[in-house]
Amino acid sequence: MRDRVYRTEALILRRSDVGEADRLLTLCTPAGKQRVAARGVRKTTSRIAGHIELFTHASMMLAIGQNLDIVTQSQVLQAFPTMRSDLSRLSGAYYVAELYDMLTRNEENPQLFALLVRIFALLDTTPRPELALRTFELHFLHLLGYRPQFQQCVVCHTALTEEADRFSPALGGVLCPSHRQADPAALPMSFQAFKVLRFLQKEPVEVVGRLTISAAVGREIERLLRAYLRPILEREPKTIAFLASLGGTGDPPDDECSRMGSDTGR
Repeated sequence: MRDRVYRTEALILRRSDVGEADRLLTLCTPAGKQRVAARGVRKTTSRIAGHIELFTHASMMLAIGQNLDIVTQSQVLQAFPTMRSDLSRLSGAYYVAELYDMLTRNEENPQLFALLVRIFALLDTTPRPELALRTFELHFLHLLGYRPQFQQCVVCHTALTEEADRFSPALGGVLCPSHRQADPAALPMSFQAFKVLRFLQKEPVEVVGRLTISAAVGREIERLLRAYLRPILEREPKTIAFLASLGGTGDPPDDECSRMGSDTGR
């Protein structure tokens, strides 16, 4: 029988005010997505108000309630101060939270929780927060069973080479030159974008801090992944337009991706 009180780690992804002093929180936890109540936290006397801020990684004690579990204790584990004070990084956190909320239910998934903690830490430290979002999208899709195919042709399953230049969201990945007409709506894809996508998909998310790509390649991989996500999500995330409005920030001019070595698709 489940204990009446239990402890869990959590990322606070959404919050809303209810009544005169309460808040409802949406959490990402190792056990899945949870919506919980924080009673009286908007009162000046609340001891936990500072420990349930939005986009905080916390250790919580929860009591089982009739409809919603109730936060009884909370202790900040990571506050991500740089992310929370920088608009482009903060908007990225809203995007991560929105994607998580749109595509997950309350199924247990500790790997997904670990991914979000790592991505928030990356958004707090990396010089390339927009690239952190691309690696999040790729790893998130993989954990949910929607992994796009960048290693083999989605039609004939032969290994892809550097000649592959078409990406088909409808078919689930890249087409080889022999089958590039299998999807007339397939999107053109440069070799640099192909390399970056393959690399980000197979490497740990923290690798983005060691990559240097051009602004043009960054925009291209964003366009390709957004096209792939669109039919899965069935509606455009609300944060997309705001992220686009921040797209004028400076990017390194170098066209090459460091550390990709021989990952050329050969």
